[in-house]
Amino acid sequence: MPRLRLRLPLVLLLPIALTILLLLLFPSSPRPRSPPPQPLPCGAALSDAADGRWVPTPSPAPPPLYSPSCLFHRNAWNCLRNGRPQLAALSWAPTRCGGAVVPRIDAAGFLAAARGRRIGLVGDSLSENLVVALLCALRSADDGARKWKRRGAWRGGYFPKEDVIVAYHRAVLLAKYTWHPVENSEEDRKDGIKGTYRVDVDIPANDWINVTKFYDVLIFNTGHWWDTYKFPKDTLVFYKGGKPIEPPLDIHSGLKVVLKSIASYIEREVPRKTLKLWRTQSPRHFYGGEWDHNGSCVSDRLLEEHELNSWFDPRFGGVNKEARMVNLAIQEALAGSEIQLLNLTYMSEFRADAHPAIWLGKKDAVAVYGQDCMHWCLPGVPDTWVDILAAQILHHFKQGKG
Repeated sequence: MPRLRLRLPLVLLLPIALTILLLLLFPSSPRPRSPPPQPLPCGAALSDAADGRWVPTPSPAPPPLYSPSCLFHRNAWNCLRNGRPQLAALSWAPTRCGGAVVPRIDAAGFLAAARGRRIGLVGDSLSENLVVALLCALRSADDGARKWKRRGAWRGGYFPKEDVIVAYHRAVLLAKYTWHPVENSEEDRKDGIKGTYRVDVDIPANDWINVTKFYDVLIFNTGHWWDTYKFPKDTLVFYKGGKPIEPPLDIHSGLKVVLKSIASYIEREVPRKTLKLWRTQSPRHFYGGEWDHNGSCVSDRLLEEHELNSWFDPRFGGVNKEARMVNLAIQEALAGSEIQLLNLTYMSEFRADAHPAIWLGKKDAVAVYGQDCMHWCLPGVPDTWVDILAAQILHHFKQGKG
């Protein structure tokens, strides 16, 4: 027994000694290091549109991607065809990019990267303004492109070379709303209200309720219709769960409730792999009055940075204050969600020179509708929106998502 006790420790040490000997004879090769993360391409960071400046397009400026004859164009925004002098050639230089400008979309490369995928925009006519620029840009790389209006799309295109769909669903409030005329009584005729709009804050509009799983990329917006110039006071009545909300909400409070409800719906119903973006407000540039009170934007100059607050800060009460007010509500509604905020407001605030203004393409349009200081000439500012949007979508695809 004593001898056994003396040998046990040596037996236990033997495996350890063999392991050390093997490590000395056959040292393990170092583990390969993972490559350092590549910097985001200029324009692909969410902050790139919200921090930068407009600069002359580097020379030589590339030729336009599309002409006034683009089959996806809309007459009211076709400023060159309607006689407006061509806009200055400007590019957006994000501060992060060290003096470089956001590169123009490589239409062929974008379609190749998006092969077999579907890109949808949902919202008001400013989303349509953006989608027309995107459709016309992509058509430059696919002569076989044709119009596509299925699944309730208001406007869209199919690009057969790479089997890509890009479409716009018109849903100005995002939530479902329906017109209800009032009874034809003497009292109703006196106050001038002919009816009300029922807004179901928790039900998406029919235009897009059935497409949440169809698209690989979805870009949302709303805001421009949430004002008394679209819906006179007391004509919006808000419902939730099929019952009127009490006490009744004013328009801006109703907007906040709709934003939160729709954001929650998107989180529940849109697949996680889908890239979900929410585009902030496109600023208006009326001066001298509102659209129906001689407001104008016939201008060929950009605003200076020190002028922006006087034009757009709600504290100054000007006619263009609504964009920043709506943006605050959007930011609150999206906080903590997977929906990414695409802030195109700041870069667009400078561009008082780039609206259709009086060049609307229809006789007497200005007399009837006033100047258009809300939408944008095409080609124009929305083409830079497209460049930024394309960079972010491509980055999403390259990460193996969507």
